[in-house]
Amino acid sequence: MLKSILTAALLALLTLPTQAQKLPKKKAILKTMTRANDYFMQKWPDTGKEIVTNKARPSHIWTRAVYYEGLMALHDIDKQKRYYDYAVDWGQQHQWGLNRGVETRNADNQCAGQTYLALYEIDPQPERLRDIKASIDRMVQSPGVDDWWWIDALQMAMPVYAKLGVMTQDTAYYGKMYRIYNYSKTQHGGHGLYNPQDQLWWRDKDFVPPYTEPNGEDCYWSRGNGWVVAAMVRVLDILPKDAPHRQEYEQMYLNMMQALPPLQRPDGYWNVSLHDPTHFGGKEVSGTSLFIYGMAWGINHGLLDEQKYRPIIAKAWNAMSKEAVHPDGKLGFVQGTGKEPKDGQPVSYTSTPDFEDYGLGCFLLAGSEIYKMK
Repeated sequence: MLKSILTAALLALLTLPTQAQKLPKKKAILKTMTRANDYFMQKWPDTGKEIVTNKARPSHIWTRAVYYEGLMALHDIDKQKRYYDYAVDWGQQHQWGLNRGVETRNADNQCAGQTYLALYEIDPQPERLRDIKASIDRMVQSPGVDDWWWIDALQMAMPVYAKLGVMTQDTAYYGKMYRIYNYSKTQHGGHGLYNPQDQLWWRDKDFVPPYTEPNGEDCYWSRGNGWVVAAMVRVLDILPKDAPHRQEYEQMYLNMMQALPPLQRPDGYWNVSLHDPTHFGGKEVSGTSLFIYGMAWGINHGLLDEQKYRPIIAKAWNAMSKEAVHPDGKLGFVQGTGKEPKDGQPVSYTSTPDFEDYGLGCFLLAGSEIYKMK
C-alpha cells in the first residue's frame, strides 16, 4: 500500500509542469539596468566624441541613437537628472542635427530624432524640433516610398513620423509612414519583406527565397525581426486609438508575438537565426531584448495573455541579467553590427561588439517595460 502511494506520488511529481521562473523584484531589475548604463556613461563621458571602429563616425548615428532610446526609457521609470542632462548634452553636441543633414532620406540618420522629440516634449526648445521635423517634412512632401529597403529602418524612423503626427495633429505624417511601411512589407524584394506564413520578416531583398539558411529554412535574422517588433510597439505607444492604419500595426505586432514563443531557446534567449539554430546558434542579447520588450509592452497594454508570456519574459530577463551583464556593467553576448547571423561572430560573454551602444539601448528598453509590469 505504502509502495503504491509512493509510486503515485512520484508519478505526480514527474508529470508536474516545470516550475516557471519568476521575475525579480522591481528594485533588482532597476539595479541591473543602472549598473549596465553606468558602465556606458562612465566609458563615454564626452557625448560628442566620435565613434571609431574601422573608421571614425559621428556619435549621433543609429547605434548611439538606439542607446538614447533606452536611456530615455530608463529616465521614464527613474527620473535621475544625470540621465536627462546626458541626453541633452548629446543633442547640444550635435546642434540637434542629423547625420548627413536634413536632406537625408536614410532612416538610420533620422533615428536620433526619437530622442530629440522626447526631450522637446520635456522642454520645448525649438532647436530640438528644427532639423528632425525639416527632414521628415521633406519626406512627406516627396513622392518616394521605397526608402525602407531593410527592416531595421522601421524602428529607426517610424516612431518619428508617429510622434510628429501627434505633436502637429497633421495626419500627413501617418499617411506617409504607412505608405513607406507598406512598400517594405509588400513590394521590396519582389513581393515584400514580410512572410505572412511564418509571420516574420526577411532582413532585405538578399534574404528572400530562394535564399536559405544551411538547414534549408528561410533566413529570419533575430535582431532584424526585433527591430520590427520595436517599431510596432513604439508606434502603437504613440498613435491615438483612432489614427489611420493603427489596426494594421497592431495586427502585425500580434502576428509576430504569436511566431516568437516557440522559437525561444531552453536557456531563455533566441538564436541569431530564428529558424536555424545550427547557424551560429547561441545566446544573443540584442534580439532577445527587443522580443521581450515587445512582450512586456503587450502585457502592460492588455494585448497579450500574461499567463502565457510572463514566464517567457522571466526566463529571458533572468538569463540576460545573470549571464550577460558583467560585474562592471558591460554587456556580453551582443552580436555586432551587420545584417545576418554570420556577422559580428563569435558572440560570447567576453566578446565586445564593434559598437557597445545599441545592445545596451535594447536591454534598457526591455528592462524599462518589464519594470512597469505589475
